[in-house]
Amino acid sequence: MIEARSLTKRYGKTLAVNDLSFSVAAGRVTGFLGPNGAGKSTTMRMMLGLDNPTAGQVTIGGKRYHELKYPLRTVGALLDAKWVHPNRSARAHLAWMAKSNKLPAKRVDEVLDAVGLSGVAGKRAGGFSLGMSQRLGIAAALLGDPEVLLFDEPVNGLDPEGILWIRKFMHRLAEEGRTVFVSSHLLSEMALTASELVVIGKGELISQSTTTEFVSRASENTVKVRSPQLPQLRAALQQAGTEVREDEGASLLVSGMDSDRIGELAAANNFVLHELSPQQGSLEQAFMQITGDSVEYHTELENEAQQVLAGQTDPLVPSNR
Repeated sequence: MIEARSLTKRYGKTLAVNDLSFSVAAGRVTGFLGPNGAGKSTTMRMMLGLDNPTAGQVTIGGKRYHELKYPLRTVGALLDAKWVHPNRSARAHLAWMAKSNKLPAKRVDEVLDAVGLSGVAGKRAGGFSLGMSQRLGIAAALLGDPEVLLFDEPVNGLDPEGILWIRKFMHRLAEEGRTVFVSSHLLSEMALTASELVVIGKGELISQSTTTEFVSRASENTVKVRSPQLPQLRAALQQAGTEVREDEGASLLVSGMDSDRIGELAAANNFVLHELSPQQGSLEQAFMQITGDSVEYHTELENEAQQVLAGQTDPLVPSNR
């Protein structure tokens, strides 16, 4: 388990992290989200003792990182896939890490095999592609068979096959009972990977919840309705006090009435229904809506994109620029 309590980091006059508290439980993948400049990387560096907090603390398994005698046995991390010396082979890189934490040499080949790098173990890391470097970084994180794993942008720049592999790998690690904490800007991927979310902005906690709760809290509850009697159904829905707007194709999006009541209204008026489906917003929409005030810099186009994702403007209506 990871526990952050009143974590604060100041660089001169800049407050990078401000009184941040959250916890990360074992047995699940927890996503760490926030706009650029939110303080995610600084927070993760403080977790690993690379930066000292100005105030507060982070504990991993009840201890601060510098209190761990053999840290790789408790926590594994991937913060920068390209930090490996380019002239070292993958095996040599892992071998010195294993030796520094008194890990058996056989563990090197075990983790190389786990991430699919056994065939290139003797090649120089400087010649690795980004995907191979990410796999080597994950192998290093797994070296001590730790209970806690931290990953910063692990799928950045990967092809679809690599992204799918890392997603399944993280799920497997969580299923083994490990604590998996992942920072990423790829919200569509986080929606598929993380069951829990810690969301920060301007160095402060915005939300900690399940991914489903986060999306539901930010999204408008709507129901998609299709019917061959759409004009009549629309009039009946509006008379019942709902908000109705046209969706793509011959369908309506209804707010203010759940699917059960819409079905009952249609049946009472002998309207035929071809579709009646509750609509759930995306993680991207929820993120833009909830963190909008925490983004430090906006261009005009970014402001418009945020309004579209939040459902405040129609993407098909041109702006006045």
